[in-house]
Amino acid sequence: MSTEGLYADFFGLSERPFTLLPDPSLIYWSNQHRRAFTVLQYGLLSRAPVTLITGEIGSGKTTLVQAMLKEIDDGLSVGLISNAQGGRGELLQWILNAFGIDTRAEGNDYVRLFQRFQDFLLTEYAEGRRVVLIIDEAQNLSVEGLEEVRMLTNINANKDELIQLILVGQPELRDIVRAPQMRQLAQRVAASFHLTPLDREGLSDYVSHRLTAVGGTGAEFSAEALDMIFERTGGVPRLVNQLCDFAMLYAWSDEKSTITAREVTAVLEDGVFFGDTATGVA
Repeated sequence: MSTEGLYADFFGLSERPFTLLPDPSLIYWSNQHRRAFTVLQYGLLSRAPVTLITGEIGSGKTTLVQAMLKEIDDGLSVGLISNAQGGRGELLQWILNAFGIDTRAEGNDYVRLFQRFQDFLLTEYAEGRRVVLIIDEAQNLSVEGLEEVRMLTNINANKDELIQLILVGQPELRDIVRAPQMRQLAQRVAASFHLTPLDREGLSDYVSHRLTAVGGTGAEFSAEALDMIFERTGGVPRLVNQLCDFAMLYAWSDEKSTITAREVTAVLEDGVFFGDTATGVA
């Protein structure tokens, strides 16, 4: 049996509750996440030209996007790009690929690629579908890349815009969009939200939720352990997951059904946790 299986079996869980991969089935709907999700929905329903969602690394942005994608209806054509980079033309190829558009005939000719994408938008519009482009980790785009994406929102049919943008990224994305040279993009942002880390109460609820979602009691961690986890992670969900996962592993190895400050301390002292906000490592 795998180590993961033993760990879950020992605590009576169907699976590990604290993993680093985004999992919409285990999402914890804090007030922050509910509001962010509402903004995403509002952006879609109101046909906002640009919707902006930002937050720290591991705050749950990608999980929210995945939860939203599960609710997308047939009236939308959605393209998702993660970690897109590149100069003029390369980004447009990323976008075309996100919508499954074959660009072999166009090669690297920017004008032909742009015309191909415009034709795609017009076809979707004629067939009654709205096009939504989601760019995750958008802070990695250059100013020129963001401007190139912004220009796509200028493609119109009568009074209707043919494409909506959802930009998701780390806090620096807000600073980029607010820069003077990006004012045309900023003026098109009709919906935005910035996710902040969990507070101490929210962290406790988050940990309990993840545990009960996979068959636990929700009380596997002592209050002292949660205090230490909050101090060391700053309430960032991904870091909470990492530290809780190691702490449960240590408790399993000691055959302890409750995770106390002792297990959390052992994880930190052994140096296996690399997301310690107290040391500035994330």
